[in-house]
Parts: sequence; structure tokens; C-alpha cells
Amino acid sequence: MSTERSYHHGDLRRAVLTAALDVIATHGPAALSLRDLARRAGVSHAAPAHHFKDRAGLLTAIATEGYGLLSTTLGETEDLRDLGVRYVRFAIAHPAHFQVMFQPELLRPDDPELLAARERTRSMLRTAVTGHGDDPAVGFMAAWSMAHGFATLLLSHNLDGPLEGRNPEDTFGALAGIMFRPTGTPSAG
Repeated sequence: MSTERSYHHGDLRRAVLTAALDVIATHGPAALSLRDLARRAGVSHAAPAHHFKDRAGLLTAIATEGYGLLSTTLGETEDLRDLGVRYVRFAIAHPAHFQVMFQPELLRPDDPELLAARERTRSMLRTAVTGHGDDPAVGFMAAWSMAHGFATLLLSHNLDGPLEGRNPEDTFGALAGIMFRPTGTPSAG
């Protein structure tokens, strides 16, 4: 089924989102153009604006979708190490979403759907950090920084050499085990 035919069946929004994710994954969010996406979808250059209004609206929709996918990936676990592994798994599976979600200058900061999706995800992460350390806010920032930093380094290929073929999720799990060992627990080895 062609993209244009999908549009005629009411699927223009999804077709534009899919094309945008392809562009972002290949060239980054800076390369995104509604006119180019319309051409890819086989519709008039004004058609994507009907769903997204502008580039910021499209990127906000991508970020909102990304937070929903991240929440699903995180699932029901409250194990801090497992959450970090799942965070890295999300970044690997959805690199374009990951790139957009954490660039607030690209998004509509007051979009209610984005705010709700972001808060659901952050709440899941904050709950998992409770009980780790004296200050849950600091624990939240430490855990998020570690998972996000690892995922960012991984996606930008800065860990290709150090990983030496290791599974990124397993490697992150091992790192998290070292970093978030309960206080007073001796290291193994």
C-alpha cells in the first residue's frame, strides 16, 4: 500500500510521523522539513500542517509518542537497575524519539499531552529511586543521568570501542550494579 493511498484512508498523521522519524534517525531533527515530509507522503505541502500546525507541533507529537513508548518499555518494574536497562533498550529501539524528547527548545513546552506523558514517565522513574540514598531527588538525577548518558554515548557511537562487542543492555546493567550498590556493600573481587 502506498503512502498516498494510506493518506486517503485517513492515515496522513501516521505517514508524516513515520517519515519524520526516518529523517530524524538518519539526519537528526535539524533536517526536518514539513514540505519534504509532505512530498514523501505524496500530499500537498500544506497537508501536514492540518495535523501538526508547524514543525514544533510535529516534534512535540514525536516527543509525546516517545514518552508513551518509554513508559511502556519501563513497564511495571521498580527495580532501579532493570529500569535503567529498559531505558537503554528504549533508546536503542527508538533513536529518533530519543533524540527529540530531550531537546525542549524544539518542542511546545506547554503542550498538555506532552506534559502529561513526560510526567507519567518521570513518576515511574522517581518511584524506583525512592529508598536509594538520603535524597530521592539526587538519586533520581543520578540514575537518570547515568542511563541517559550511557544511551546518548551509545547512540552517538562513542561506546563502540569500549563495548568491544558486548551487549549494551548487559553492560549497562553491570555498570548500574556497581554505581547503585547499597551503602556498605563490599564490591565483589
